[in-house]
Amino acid sequence: MVRKHFGTDGIRGQANAVITPELALKVGMAAGLTFLRGDYRHRVIIGKDTRLSGYMIENALVAGFTAVGMDVLLTGPMPTPAIAMLTRSMRCDLGVMISASHNPYDDNGIKLFGPDGYKLSDEIEREIEKLIDSDLSKRLAKSPALGRAKRIEGAHDRYVEFAKRTLPRNLSLDGLRVVVDCAHGAAYKVAPEALWELGAEVFPIGVEPDGFNINRDCGSTVPEALSAKVREMRADIGIALDGDADRVIIVDEKGKEVDGDQLLAVIAESFKEDGRLAKPVIVGTVMSNLGLERRLEKLGLKFVRTPVGDRYVLEEMRKHECNVGGEQSGHIILSDYTTTGDGFVAALQVLAVVKKSKRPVSEVCHRFEPLPQVLKNVRYKTGKPLDDAKVKTAIASAEKRLDGQGRLVIRPSGTEPVIRVMGEGADRDLVEAVVDDVVEALTKTAA
Repeated sequence: MVRKHFGTDGIRGQANAVITPELALKVGMAAGLTFLRGDYRHRVIIGKDTRLSGYMIENALVAGFTAVGMDVLLTGPMPTPAIAMLTRSMRCDLGVMISASHNPYDDNGIKLFGPDGYKLSDEIEREIEKLIDSDLSKRLAKSPALGRAKRIEGAHDRYVEFAKRTLPRNLSLDGLRVVVDCAHGAAYKVAPEALWELGAEVFPIGVEPDGFNINRDCGSTVPEALSAKVREMRADIGIALDGDADRVIIVDEKGKEVDGDQLLAVIAESFKEDGRLAKPVIVGTVMSNLGLERRLEKLGLKFVRTPVGDRYVLEEMRKHECNVGGEQSGHIILSDYTTTGDGFVAALQVLAVVKKSKRPVSEVCHRFEPLPQVLKNVRYKTGKPLDDAKVKTAIASAEKRLDGQGRLVIRPSGTEPVIRVMGEGADRDLVEAVVDDVVEALTKTAA
């Protein structure tokens, strides 16, 4: 069944075009009705990032939830993983994060979490979709049963303390110079504060949100500003979060980027050494570098791949009962602590390894030699370019040219109208050539 509203990470699209007040109102009513499961006062917690459209969507959601009898707790700007954590710890029936993650400011989205802090299953999302597209006028609460809404204090402090507690009690970051880029997004207050409280000398950037500058030339998708700041301040490490802080990219003391694959290797090896791995299994995605898989195999760890998307990584982690997984993009899930990707908590685990080993980040975070990997995006307006006969022929030809010497992964993005083409293999020239051929075919079709 093709879903109308939900994608791989909630509902996402251009604010006031796709994500309208009307849609947000209906989502609030539909999700609220889905989670009214007993004779008591139900409540939902709502967080958001710093996009201008967050005000509009927040108010529409509040109207929807209160209309079906749910009380609403509002946190203001908070990381996505913080909302997941608070949903569970504050015994809410539902959690909502208003964010389009790493997308530009004019996009926005709605992510939903169940009372256990996990993202909703496909089945529950389908139930909500049916309700969104139905007439709910007869299911609204009677006047005395309407919900109330209030802003809560202390939510930021709760997340800061939670993040700090993921580290050993006696660990201090004294002596470390840390640049943290918060992408003018949801973590602009909590990340610098937590690092300072842990003893680091902190140089924050991307902490002046104005509603328009989230992810603009900053954050985990554009780490150049962070690299420059690390070199300028002679810092030991740079940490780049995205707009809702569920992913992270590290920059070493030389200003060189470290992707999620290397971070996953660092954390997996650290957990193994400390006896903290629940099972000798690490979960990644089809985009993870083959070098990571080989490194983990040498450590005696099985590497399991899933489709792209942290929800799929988490599903596989729960299936294998393992506690470490993640994506090359920097979504790292440590299920001992979190129920979704948490970029800041992942960064803290890397900092702990750096502090413990007393070695520079460039050494700590280079666990394997990655195979050459080429990733290109092709933007399209409408239709399904991958169904085109010429595109299919180009893909078949590319795979034949690789002939077992590498991998070709072609997939539509679940969050924006983009086809991602990734090639990997020992021969970079060959990989670039086959990727360019597929991109050319897609570009002609998408034009």
